[in-house]
Amino acid sequence: MKVRYSYLARQFAEIEPILDDIRALVKSGDFTLGAPVRQFEESFAKLIGAKYAVGVGSGTDALFLSLKALGVGPGDEVITAANTFVATAGAIETAGARIVFVDCNEKFVIDPSKIEKAITKKTKALLPVHWGGQAFDIEAILKIADKHGLPVVEDACQSIGAAVGSRRAGASGAAAGFSLHPLKNLNVWGDGGVITTNSEKTRDQLRLLRNHGMSSRDEYAFYAYNSRLDSLQAVVGNHLIKDFEWITQTRIDNAVRIEKALKPIKALTFPPRSANERHSYHLYQFLAEDRDKLLKFLVEKGIDAKVHYPRPLHLQPASKPLGYKAGDFPVAEAQAKATITLPVHQHLTDEEIEHMIACVKEFYGEA
Repeated sequence: MKVRYSYLARQFAEIEPILDDIRALVKSGDFTLGAPVRQFEESFAKLIGAKYAVGVGSGTDALFLSLKALGVGPGDEVITAANTFVATAGAIETAGARIVFVDCNEKFVIDPSKIEKAITKKTKALLPVHWGGQAFDIEAILKIADKHGLPVVEDACQSIGAAVGSRRAGASGAAAGFSLHPLKNLNVWGDGGVITTNSEKTRDQLRLLRNHGMSSRDEYAFYAYNSRLDSLQAVVGNHLIKDFEWITQTRIDNAVRIEKALKPIKALTFPPRSANERHSYHLYQFLAEDRDKLLKFLVEKGIDAKVHYPRPLHLQPASKPLGYKAGDFPVAEAQAKATITLPVHQHLTDEEIEHMIACVKEFYGEA
């Protein structure tokens, strides 16, 4: 049996309703920052619980432009997690600032207790990551940020729908970046991103930054970038956002079912789950003994298991100028050696879920 990590073929098996709206878009010629983009921005802001949303070209741009809107530039430092995807650090570097890493905790998110030690006079912003659908400790990080007078840019690219209590990821910081990449929980047919904010001033700045600094067709407030969410992608997003709660709840149900079956296996360690948190399960991860052998076994059984990611960013060649070394962030390093990701998407069948469970049990001799 083949259990695929990508669900796109199933998700878009019936695409005529989307194509009908794309045909209407083609006839309208409303390709750039058109009505579908405005509709999607309004729906997305409501979904997240933020006042405003600004559609941009990618999740990476969402982080980069958020930093630029807050004045981050050369000579500044921005603090983020050592175990994040490269785009988080890349956005800081592209903004001209220095990347400062902090270790993560047992939930795979940045450890708030280690942030203050990393703050210096050059720190301009905090860029914590809601990792894989697990929200970071929003209250704790906002408290640190307020104490030091720092804005928080939430990297929510992997965590749309995640929450701690009544706070949804992306609704509390100065700005937050989301990705609409095809394999994200809310996706489009290519690259796309969204920034949320509760500040009208920041929203207006972001609208200028994404569109060459154009305040009108013939007037430019400043020189900026071209990072607009395409109207075509917004058409796709407007269709899928209607199903978002079903998508999220199905992923949660699948993860809970798998974890209940696998938790008795002593060779596996699962992140702590808190009753007041909503994990949206972009990634379903846990720690496994003999991870590499388990990965090979599962792949041979037809299961598209993954590793996110085998080497933390501070040990990547790109980070060499930053001066970090092995041992600087022991939690992130230990997790990189043991973490494994199983498919948990909303299009899995009962048979596929049971096949994954059975194969993991078989590997550890607990079938």
